[in-house]
Amino acid sequence: MHALLLIVCAVVAVAPAPQNFPDADEIVRRADANMRGSTNYSDMTMTVIRPDWSRTVSMKGWDKGRTYSLTLITAPAKQQGQAFLKRGVEMWNWVPAIDRVIKIPPSMMSQSWMGSDFTNDDLIKESSTVKDYSHAVTGRDTIDGRACWRVALAPLANAAVVWGKVVAWITVQGDIEVKAEYYDEDGALVNTERFSDIRALGGRTIPARMEMTPAAKPGCKTVLAITSIWFDKPIADDFFSLQNLKRAR
Repeated sequence: MHALLLIVCAVVAVAPAPQNFPDADEIVRRADANMRGSTNYSDMTMTVIRPDWSRTVSMKGWDKGRTYSLTLITAPAKQQGQAFLKRGVEMWNWVPAIDRVIKIPPSMMSQSWMGSDFTNDDLIKESSTVKDYSHAVTGRDTIDGRACWRVALAPLANAAVVWGKVVAWITVQGDIEVKAEYYDEDGALVNTERFSDIRALGGRTIPARMEMTPAAKPGCKTVLAITSIWFDKPIADDFFSLQNLKRAR
């Protein structure tokens, strides 16, 4: 008995102390709020890069919480005027070329958005990293010279999400997401997103560049760059209407 007690004590003595990690839910909430605000308006360009070609799309976006979102394509001319609307869990696409509003079903959320490496869910923001996932801090890493919390996100039961798992890296100082990995339901890595060009925009310090790289497509990536943004200015709910979807400018 005495020998067994000595062994147990020795194991306890060399065992690492438990990590004193902060609250993961709060880290994710702050990072999401930092990029979103109560409302926001942004001008952006999206460049789709492939081994043999690339193309750039310019757009404007309006968001109000996670309930309302409207995205308007401003260039190139072939897609100019096309718009995407989200109200609650319902989504539509206005296509001027055929003079038609198309309802986007939930089954399309995992599909490519305008031929890019972002999904419809990424751009229209149906799912919420705050509300649709559980969160756990699993470590502390350094990404691009910045100390970060590594946070594992697991989808809640019955949540309408695209990913089987997400791992996010959020800075210890400033609550800025700098990297995210997206996995399918089988645990295979699908996409890696990097956030860079972190600077003052719209009165906040945020990444101005987001780069999405698919794991299974060498030489392919999509870069989303914010050229201007403002936060927390009033936007009426009726701005996000089907009528305004056709005439947004």
